[in-house]
Amino acid sequence: MLELWWVVPAAWTVLGYILSWAGLSRAQRAVWVPARVVRVEQPAHGASKQPGIPVTLAFHDPATGREFTLTNTGRHGPAVGEAWVGRVLEVRYPRGRPHRFRVVFDPDEKKGRTGPNCALVLLLVGVVVHATVARGYPWALLGFGVLLVAFAAASPDIRLARTRDALLASAVAVPARVVSVTKDVYNDGEGGDIVNHAPVVTFTTLEGVDVTVLCREGIASPGRSLGRELTIHYAPSDPAVYTADPVADRRNNRKSIGVIVLLALVGAAGVVAGVVTL
Repeated sequence: MLELWWVVPAAWTVLGYILSWAGLSRAQRAVWVPARVVRVEQPAHGASKQPGIPVTLAFHDPATGREFTLTNTGRHGPAVGEAWVGRVLEVRYPRGRPHRFRVVFDPDEKKGRTGPNCALVLLLVGVVVHATVARGYPWALLGFGVLLVAFAAASPDIRLARTRDALLASAVAVPARVVSVTKDVYNDGEGGDIVNHAPVVTFTTLEGVDVTVLCREGIASPGRSLGRELTIHYAPSDPAVYTADPVADRRNNRKSIGVIVLLALVGAAGVVAGVVTL
């Protein structure tokens, strides 16, 4: 039975891709519509950041033509971290059940390949582990090296970092204010607590749009930042792209690119070492 471990992830992968290619995956059968933010609220001071910024969304059901105005507080897909009245977000829901809508930020989710992609990763990792146990460490070097190179090649981090840098290259600086600070407490596994704070910041664009963002980085001493006045730099074409510290933001983008390049180099070295020791 242990020799047949690969049957489940392989079947999951094949079935998932067949459904995706046939347009029958759950995501592809869902209704996809644009939703407009019609109301923005501020997270309460001291509340958790997990629900994100509470917003009310309005969208039309194409089947009935009826307009729905529903709230999203993190229970309908990913939390909204940047919000303003008039912002358009994409939502999907099962046909005939708009109240079960889900906010979607990843356009690739439309292809319905999230599940089979995960199954494929599990299958490939399992194959490498199986080859390592059955044939020795050279196959571990070769297999995991190939996986690291493939991961680096498929990762969108480099593209996202460069796009963000390009958008913030023409950033506009405007005054902002911390209106509340969220608080989350995590257990460190050793009996202690880790407290995480995320300031909620509001600013107004040059066009007069009031924006509320959950600023997770770039603000010093976030737990004591309530009421603090600061400067926010945002991309004129998309206020959702912003930073409170442009220098640190560029440095983090360079680190993201460096990590992917390092993974590719380590993977290539593993492949070479595996081939040599076979």
